[in-house]
Amino acid sequence: MNVVARLLSRPWTRPAVDAQDGLQAAAEWLARAQDVTGCGGVSAYYDATKRQWAGAYPETTGYIIPTFLRYAEFSGQREYRERAIRMAEWETAIQLPEGGVRAGTMDATQIVPTIFNTGQVLFGWLSAWQQTQDARLHAAAMRAADWLVAAQDPDGAWRRYASPFASQGANTYNTRVAFALAKASQVLQEPRYLDAAVRNVQWALTQMQPNGWLQNNDLEDNERPLTHTIAYATRGILEVGSIAADGALIEAAARVAQAVARTQRRDGAVPGRLDSTWQAASRWTCVTGNAQMAIIWYRLATETGEHAWRAAAERAIRFNLSIQKVTASDEAVRGGMPGSYPRSGDYMKNRYPNWAAKFFMDALMSQLEAG
Repeated sequence: MNVVARLLSRPWTRPAVDAQDGLQAAAEWLARAQDVTGCGGVSAYYDATKRQWAGAYPETTGYIIPTFLRYAEFSGQREYRERAIRMAEWETAIQLPEGGVRAGTMDATQIVPTIFNTGQVLFGWLSAWQQTQDARLHAAAMRAADWLVAAQDPDGAWRRYASPFASQGANTYNTRVAFALAKASQVLQEPRYLDAAVRNVQWALTQMQPNGWLQNNDLEDNERPLTHTIAYATRGILEVGSIAADGALIEAAARVAQAVARTQRRDGAVPGRLDSTWQAASRWTCVTGNAQMAIIWYRLATETGEHAWRAAAERAIRFNLSIQKVTASDEAVRGGMPGSYPRSGDYMKNRYPNWAAKFFMDALMSQLEAG
């Protein structure tokens, strides 16, 4: 853990706003992103070049649900609980007959179920059902989880039902789907979901190189994966390990997290893409990846008891706060988070994706709760 501890001695990036203000601004931006769709779902992103919002996005709306439920409790603002339940009800209304969730946004021409999106919406149904005990949400979660298990190959990988908008074949970032199934095993009291989750993570570890780098772990460029998808995979391995009480899986996640920590820049950001030797493969940073890695570093501090992990998390959050525009006159930008920084970077170029704000909220709440 010495590499993480050394981060303590590096200079901090001065944030433009404090964590509480940044959290509230991100929540308000996501609320506006929901309102513009008129359906209950959340717009995928705001395109600052075209000055327009994208269609509602089932995948990320699904995992915004637990964030809003957490924020409602954290802030005492009941509005966000109501918004989350509205999202969950919308997701139930558009669930495909077989139990899966469609790829892409609601304005996509292809309507096909996809593994990753189904896993992300499963998080939302589970958290909303725990809040409401609405039988419709319970049924939707069961149908989704059952579909995921039925679609899984014997070795634990998912090779069918890949998104037509991403790279095809088995992906290691699908461990985030395994995380959703592991969560479902707890909430729905169904052990076979945890069995499926562990099988997927065990398959993913067959893709891990000796230095901790994971193969087949990007949306389009497996040789230079985004820190966004690296974080998806790492969090999945960590959380399945935690739920299954498997220390070896937690240790594997820590190996990846430590390798990413070594790449953290002096300003707290992480390179947007990393190659197989853990060298920067981009000059820009993936803002979502920064927030996701902060969450992982906080979770590792909790799981391992080694608080040195917090240094990297705090630096990443300070960087993201330093670029958040909480006083912008344009409401479509105010409080949102860009896909890349500089905004002209290759990931979600000149766009403000809803998932960047979602994970930033999660990271900020983790920091504020840690004290």
